[in-house]
Amino acid sequence: MLNDPVNLRLLEKLVSGEATSPNLSLLSKRFGKHRNTVKERVDELLAHKVLDRPVFPFIGLYREYPLLIAVRADIPNDEQFRRWISTDEHIFAAFRSRQGEYNTLLFLFHKDVTSYQLWRESLVPEGKIPPREYRYPSSASYFSTHMMVKYEPSSAIKLMEEDLRRNGELEISGCTIDRLSFDIMKALVLGEGIKVNENFLSKELGLHRRTVSKRIERLIEEGYVGRPVCRFPNFFVPPNYILVFSLYEIRRSKEAILEEIRRDPHVPIAMNISHGRYNLLLFGNHDSITDHLEWEERYEAKFQNCFGSADITYLSPKMTVSIDQQKVSLGIIRRKLRELGVDAQPERPYPAPDGA
Repeated sequence: MLNDPVNLRLLEKLVSGEATSPNLSLLSKRFGKHRNTVKERVDELLAHKVLDRPVFPFIGLYREYPLLIAVRADIPNDEQFRRWISTDEHIFAAFRSRQGEYNTLLFLFHKDVTSYQLWRESLVPEGKIPPREYRYPSSASYFSTHMMVKYEPSSAIKLMEEDLRRNGELEISGCTIDRLSFDIMKALVLGEGIKVNENFLSKELGLHRRTVSKRIERLIEEGYVGRPVCRFPNFFVPPNYILVFSLYEIRRSKEAILEEIRRDPHVPIAMNISHGRYNLLLFGNHDSITDHLEWEERYEAKFQNCFGSADITYLSPKMTVSIDQQKVSLGIIRRKLRELGVDAQPERPYPAPDGA
């Protein structure tokens, strides 16, 4: 399906968010509130960057780039570094994270090890990173996304709902969130209350509206995109939460531990790995380091003598340089368009014009 220019142009519109927007009428009806009230709450969530605008997540990313690479590097924190991070189509996320000689942690997606090594060798000649004599050599760890056992980026919404029950309201990025705002946020994060402007897509692509609808359903059925959702700006975790990147050695009862993890809202993503002594990778979300330590204690008490070594990195919001999965996804789609001799269209301002 990704050899069809029309499908690729359609994907570009869906993944960029040009054709999606919150369905204010549906949300108004669902929560029994005036449409203007709902619009004010949605605008507030987006303006304070509690949520990103709605998009179709490009699940095909993991087919095209099945290799996840965590790179620890020694890179100056200058304008050249920030420009490279913000534009490189392989870099999913970047953090300033000190560990030994390293000051940066990068997460990248590539097709395979050869692709990564060719990309890596191009960085110095292209002036994107300093020559080796001016920095400490980087260290890369390779993980296959085919070994993913849990993928639920929105899992933290359950933790936030529990916080709301305890405290009555939430304060996130300077935005006070009451029950109504939370219910709207939860609906958007779970992909409820989002509309697709098929009239806009029909005009842009020169297709009948029914054809557009069928192609979208086919892309979803074939597993290239998911239903449209609003993601957290930091993807893995809500604002104000800490991302915990962990490698664990599970000595026994691994399947029982994985079953627990699949139900655990603290873990949005989990992968089986084979990396030295470690055989489990987790991306975790916690509101503090103390919360994570208590979480670990609960697992160790429930699964006694099952955990061995661990390699844990705490990444706070202030350490974030960039997180942008849409950049990587659109990079794949636009590369395929170029290979087919079709120019990618410039991204339009959000939101797209409403259909009739």
